[in-house]
Amino acid sequence: MNPRHLQAVFIARNREFWRDKAALAWNFAFPVLLIIGFAFGFSEDSEPYNIGVYGTPTAPLAFTDSRYINTIDITDLEASILKVERHQLDLLIDFEKSRYWVNSKSERGYFLEHALANLDPDRLSRQPVSGDELRYVDWVIPGVLAMNVMFSALFGIGYVIVRYRKNGVLKRLKATPLSALEFLLAQLASRLWLILVVNVIIFVGCDLIVDFRMYGDYLSLLFIFLLGAISLISMGLMVAARTASEELAGGLLNLFSWPMMFLSGVWFSIEGLQPWVQTIAQIFPLTHMISAARAVMIDGAGIIQVFPEIMVLCGMSCLFLLIGSYLFRWE
Repeated sequence: MNPRHLQAVFIARNREFWRDKAALAWNFAFPVLLIIGFAFGFSEDSEPYNIGVYGTPTAPLAFTDSRYINTIDITDLEASILKVERHQLDLLIDFEKSRYWVNSKSERGYFLEHALANLDPDRLSRQPVSGDELRYVDWVIPGVLAMNVMFSALFGIGYVIVRYRKNGVLKRLKATPLSALEFLLAQLASRLWLILVVNVIIFVGCDLIVDFRMYGDYLSLLFIFLLGAISLISMGLMVAARTASEELAGGLLNLFSWPMMFLSGVWFSIEGLQPWVQTIAQIFPLTHMISAARAVMIDGAGIIQVFPEIMVLCGMSCLFLLIGSYLFRWE
């Protein structure tokens, strides 16, 4: 592998991207408009009351039968206490030790606690917690940024290589000492740093406007987006390895991107979906990228806590890149 070959293709691709002003502006404008829209459009709270239930009650709680109350079975008590602090759960009840947690800053928790005291007095001991509310925009920002990475990675790589092949650019490059692996790695490196720069600028700019919640460290978040971008770029390279038609490439890229956008947790949590749908969602790199990013931003997780997602992203990146290199053709 010749570093000079990589450098030449890397620089040429960067110049091509920066000269495309329309694509460059769209990469910045689209996620910013989405984030600002969610920040102001979903500021009102209209969801049912959410009560986490840990253990099996000896007798049913009277007020949980209301259609305005959503009861959720809990398996991880510590993680659920953190959700009470973030206002993601309005009340958490532990029937094994006859206690409950409520956020003293939550209006919804205040109402539920009084309903619990009036209808089921002296059954549970109070465990107060305190924390600021997690807004929808705080929850959705990792998904929006990851979605922007996905579209930039898949279409920024897939369409470009297919266009090169259709216009005869790859045929001319075949006559040079450049190998297929060198070409693909240069394309990956060029798109990778552009994606990271664009999304860092978007994150910082929107943070100044919306003021996101960030409980983890920024380096861990950047590392997760780095691995996620590599995986999605490798997927784009795999799709474009043999495709010669832009129409076919567009169809294949949409076949990958749309299921990921709706099943990977961009707009809503996949925890409420059917188990078989959750299993299907695990085959998408975007699912693991968003899950790890939310764990860092919302739960304050570190690299160790999201290590399983990191290993999955690394494995998918290697698999997609190997398949793309094996299938790649110049003409």
